[in-house]
Amino acid sequence: MEERSSEPELVSIPATPKVSTPPLTPDILSSSHSHAVTPSGQRSPRPLSSSLISLSNPASPPPPLKTPRTPWTPSSLISPRFLSPIGTPMKRVLVNMKAYLEDIGHLTKLNPQDAWLPITESRNGNAYYAAFHNLNAGIGFQALILPVAFTFLGWSWGIISLVIAYCWQLYTLWVLVRLHEAVPGKRYNRYVELAQAAFGEKLGVWLALFPTVYLSAGTATALILIGGETMKLFFQIVCGPNCESNPLSTIEWYLVFTTLCIVLSQLPNLNSIAGLSLVGAITAITYSTMSWVLSVSQPRPPSISYQPLRSPSFSVTALSLLNSLGIIAFTFRGHNLALEIQATMPSTLKHPAHTPMWKGAKVAYLLIAMCLFPIAIGGFWAYGNSMPAGGMLNALYGFHSHDIPRGLLAVTFLLVVFNCLSSFQIYSMPVFDSFEAGYTSRTNRPCSIWVRSGFRIFYGFISFFIGIALPFLSSLAGLLGGLTLPVTFAYPCFMWVLIKRPTRFSFSWYLNWTLGILGIAFSMALSAGGVWSMVNSGLKLKFFKPS
Repeated sequence: MEERSSEPELVSIPATPKVSTPPLTPDILSSSHSHAVTPSGQRSPRPLSSSLISLSNPASPPPPLKTPRTPWTPSSLISPRFLSPIGTPMKRVLVNMKAYLEDIGHLTKLNPQDAWLPITESRNGNAYYAAFHNLNAGIGFQALILPVAFTFLGWSWGIISLVIAYCWQLYTLWVLVRLHEAVPGKRYNRYVELAQAAFGEKLGVWLALFPTVYLSAGTATALILIGGETMKLFFQIVCGPNCESNPLSTIEWYLVFTTLCIVLSQLPNLNSIAGLSLVGAITAITYSTMSWVLSVSQPRPPSISYQPLRSPSFSVTALSLLNSLGIIAFTFRGHNLALEIQATMPSTLKHPAHTPMWKGAKVAYLLIAMCLFPIAIGGFWAYGNSMPAGGMLNALYGFHSHDIPRGLLAVTFLLVVFNCLSSFQIYSMPVFDSFEAGYTSRTNRPCSIWVRSGFRIFYGFISFFIGIALPFLSSLAGLLGGLTLPVTFAYPCFMWVLIKRPTRFSFSWYLNWTLGILGIAFSMALSAGGVWSMVNSGLKLKFFKPS
């Protein structure tokens, strides 16, 4: 840019201009116009200078001497003298309006009913809450039965399957986070809502409602099984072999655990249980680490073998392998809560909700990987194919109840109980939300505290009655993993294709269609393996008995 002087400058035309200049054509004259940008963004041409007019017409008299030029200041560039003074106030109004729109958000069309429901009642979540909830939902008792899958898969296929499943579910989690606000002005606060937007109103309900409700209810039932049994083992360890009290039966311990879950479930909404999710995350990381460290530090059982278990019948072996893959799939079963967790966060144009959600999810799943891989590899190394069907807790109690200090073993079991109580709350929240959505849509008013408490008491005891009639944990995990696998591994890929519409035959198009089809095929196969495992177990709970 040419440097300007602050001194006044006089410009004159030479007296005898003999220089031959080419005549200025209209094109040259039009191109010589300089433009200025107004505050509204329009370009305004400056008037043609008098020196150019005199050059284009030599017969015209020389222009008069110019008056001293006003010193150049930045304000002269922002608001030129030939513009109306209204431009600057109008620009300020537009800038303020843009900032206001960025602050209030996407002008999302709000449903008044959302303010009455547990998932969307509070929207003050942040990245920390997202990390707590994802950790609580993504790691828990299912990690304790991962070594059971390795007894049928072996070292190589067990590790390969676990790595593939982890990478696959991490990609689909990113897809769900990005699809939460895929349509401007609309937030898909629940998994079923996103399925309806992708597959249609009726088909979306049929495809997503059953697996998500089944996953929430099935996980709650499995939590009652493992929580009640762990409480029983904790009492036996603390009481000791010479305890004279009359111990409770297993079903009675299930009832005690269910009662505790119902008491904690009276917290109103998803954000109100952030503290419980933090407790659940800390306890899950702690007992997962303690379980594999204690197992690896103790002498291994005699005649240990790492050869995968096989049956003389090919069909039985194949179904056992499928059930093992279902256990791995069930380990990554938290995607039915991803949209619900993101719905608890505020979202604006400047600060969309997917930013804190993805930050929290990345931290959570890094910690999840640091827990799942060591417990699967370390547990199988410690016990091999002697791993009991109940998982790591039963192995610790059955093989090392006399080797490990009772206090340390009791603390491990108590941490499992705390984690199960916390996980029950977050997995039950979508069911509570469905109950209250049905009530508010019929009555057009929010649930009272008594109605809300009644729904949660009813759900807790229904899960208890279902739990006492179901088989042991590993069979339930395989069936749950098979039936709910599309929620994590298949549906998000189809949703991305139907909503984002990537270019046909592009890499994203091929990737999502391939993963989605493979997810559906695996779901059907793993469900068959889970059903066979339930039938083969004789519908009986199998745990180690105290010696």
